[in-house]
This record gives sequence, structure tokens and C-alpha cells, in this order.
Amino acid sequence: MATPVIVTRALTREFAAAGGKVRAVDALDLTVARGEVVGLLGHNGAGKTTTVRLLAGVLTPTSGSARVFGLDPTADGVAVRSRVGVSTETPAVDDRLSGRAGLTAYADLHGVPVARVRARVDELLASFDLAEAADRKVGSYSRGMRQRLALARALLHDPELLFLDEPTAGLDPVAARAVADRVRALRGEGRSVVLCTHDLAQAQALCDRVVVLEHGRVVASGAPAALAAELGAGMRVRVVASAPEGVDVAARLTELDGWSAVVTEPGGADGGLAAGVVTGIARDAEAVAEAVAVLVGAAVRLYAVERELPDLEDVYFALHGRRPAVAGGPAPAQEGQR
Repeated sequence: MATPVIVTRALTREFAAAGGKVRAVDALDLTVARGEVVGLLGHNGAGKTTTVRLLAGVLTPTSGSARVFGLDPTADGVAVRSRVGVSTETPAVDDRLSGRAGLTAYADLHGVPVARVRARVDELLASFDLAEAADRKVGSYSRGMRQRLALARALLHDPELLFLDEPTAGLDPVAARAVADRVRALRGEGRSVVLCTHDLAQAQALCDRVVVLEHGRVVASGAPAALAAELGAGMRVRVVASAPEGVDVAARLTELDGWSAVVTEPGGADGGLAAGVVTGIARDAEAVAEAVAVLVGAAVRLYAVERELPDLEDVYFALHGRRPAVAGGPAPAQEGQR
């Protein structure tokens, strides 16, 4: 079996804070295989960015260990970073240089062979739709353009592993799709990606596995569908129905065991039918079957009962519904603790 690209064991990082210390990463065990896309999910302060900084050798752990390509990022940071590409949520690009000049300078810093620099820079500028703006100063770029430039820079030296922190922040849908396609292509080439994101739909579409962090601790890990099943996240159900006077469909569903988050959608009609639309979360297929029987028994006309399998949004609801905030928990995240 091939050696994993990333292995951490009880990786921990603390920061000084008013009244004591805040543990931003708490005994993290993480493994990332070659060619795997792993999503780090969590609210601000969960420890996503601190984890990336530890793995890139920018921060030193308080305790525990990390290995990237079998190397210690603290002792072998230069060697690790030569094989890693990093794109941060806030692009750190030089406003004084043109896009082309900035990429060329970074290509030199990354040791890209001189004979390949021009072609590589032109390829990335075209790939991220920056060719027309290549010779303009970056200070004139929009936020989305700056984000695309930062992503291009992260790929300059053809890294084996990428850390992408909110890579589509500030991008329009077309550019965001191009980034997603690039991530899929990188996985197809056998490269590994660690994706820090708040975008649950993006994580669902791109990640082989997700790791959910809360206050620096892993609270869930696995494929999205497996997590949903494990956590009992249930399934979304959309009911299109016409009820006789005095029968409230949403209220009837709410009374049933195994149903939650039941709401009547505004608008009240569907497809020209004189019917209302009610949505809710059902525990399982049996709960759906029971609901259908109850509604039919109440003379409700059912036009549609549509089920959706649980996704990462449902996993999030399930996790945060079961894990109330810890009294006296960590203070709000400071710089370097996100």
C-alpha cells in the first residue's frame, strides 16, 4: 500500500489568549491518501486554517506529530513546501506587478526551469481566464480576478499536494465551475487536495471524504453519504397536497414520530394545481410511508411525495443539533486560529 501523503497523530496547537490558552487544533488524527480530495469543514474558529499552516510548516505544533510526504513540516519545511501549493482565502498578490510579472517572479522562486517559465505562465493565465488582463497591474483586478491569479500561482510548480482555502470565494459561477473542474483534473492526475470550505454543495461535489472540525476537534469524518447514515440525518421530503378545509398538512406531519423541520413553502401552489407545498425532514422511509397513510386517511389529495437523500447540509444540521455549544468554550478566533 502506498504511503499516505499526510498523516497526523494527536496534532495539537495552542495560542495564548486572554485568561489562558485557546486550543485551535486539538489532538487531530488525519490521513490523506495520494489522489484523494479531502474537505475540512467547520465554522470560523474550527481550526481549518491552523491545520493547513501546521501541515505546511508555517506553524509549529504544541504537541503531537505531522508528516507530509513522510517529512516533518517543522524540520523539513522547505522540502515540504517545494511539493505543495497553497491558496489562501484572502489572495496575497502584489498589486504593483502585472499578473504575468507576478507569476513569472513566483515561478523563479519555486525553481521552475527557466525554459518552461513563459509557457507555464501563459498556460495558467489562459486556464484561469486572465490572458487579456495579463499585462495590467494586479491593483486594477477585481476580487475574483485576484482569487484566480492566486490559484494559478499555487499551481505554478506543478505541486503534488494542494491546500485550497475557500478557493471559489469571490468567483462568479462560471469561474467557480472552472476551479471545480481543475480540482477534479488534479485528482485524476493522482494529486491530493485538502479543501477548506464553508460551501457544503462544493464539498459534496468534489470531496471523496470530509472531516468536520469543531473547536479544533474532529466531530465527524467519512464520505458524505456514510456520515448522513451514521448520524441519522434523515431525508428531505417535499409533499405537494390539497387538503380539505380544517386540515393542516404541516401540522399533521409535525405531530408524527420521525418528522422534523416541517414548513409550508410560501406561494402555496405548485404547477398550476390548487395545492400547497410542505417540506420536512423524515427519519427514514417508514416515516414517509406512515405520513402518506395519515394524510390519505385525512382525505388529503397527494399530488407528489418527493424524497432527497441526505447531503452535507443535513449532516451539519444533525451534528449541530446533537452538539450544543460547550459552556466556557474557546474565545472567538483570533488571527491564525481559523
